[in-house]
Amino acid sequence: MSLRYALLGLLADEAASGYVLTKKFEGSLQHYAWHAKHSQIYPELSKLAADGLIEVTEEGPRGRRTYAITEPGRVSLREWMFTRPDSGGVRNEFVLRLFLLPTLEPSDARTLLTAYLQVANEQLEGMAKIFELAGPEWKEEPMSFGHFAAEYGRRSFETLREWAQWALTEVEARDTADAAAEAAER
Repeated sequence: MSLRYALLGLLADEAASGYVLTKKFEGSLQHYAWHAKHSQIYPELSKLAADGLIEVTEEGPRGRRTYAITEPGRVSLREWMFTRPDSGGVRNEFVLRLFLLPTLEPSDARTLLTAYLQVANEQLEGMAKIFELAGPEWKEEPMSFGHFAAEYGRRSFETLREWAQWALTEVEARDTADAAAEAAER
């Protein structure tokens, strides 16, 4: 159901073809927020048009259609934005791995945590480029499309980096304490 609202939101920002919408999903949306393939997007666009939430504003070669959100579409998007997200169950594979981290040997845990730290640093570098490309407009106009999501991403990766550094310290402290206990037993 969220694909419908992701498409409405993208079309609220600007009219676009299915191809352009697919490219937006393949870019930052897929990586940071929501995954959708063209085989899912095109049927959903047809449903949205049939429901009167979007309309075709232009038809081009090879059946290319440009869609725009309608006023009923804006109303539907706004209503959805104010509904509480479904919290009927969380499926977060990353957090599951964190629960299971103690099942690894300390050296393996350090390897995994170091990889998480590297990912956080790489993502922060990527976010810095996004902010650089956005230019001063985001500072001048914080309500611009994508600004809040990008800032959330930047802060999330900063938190992941801080957490990974903390977790590495904890694992190393535990490993040191275990080694000292083993030495004392000898």
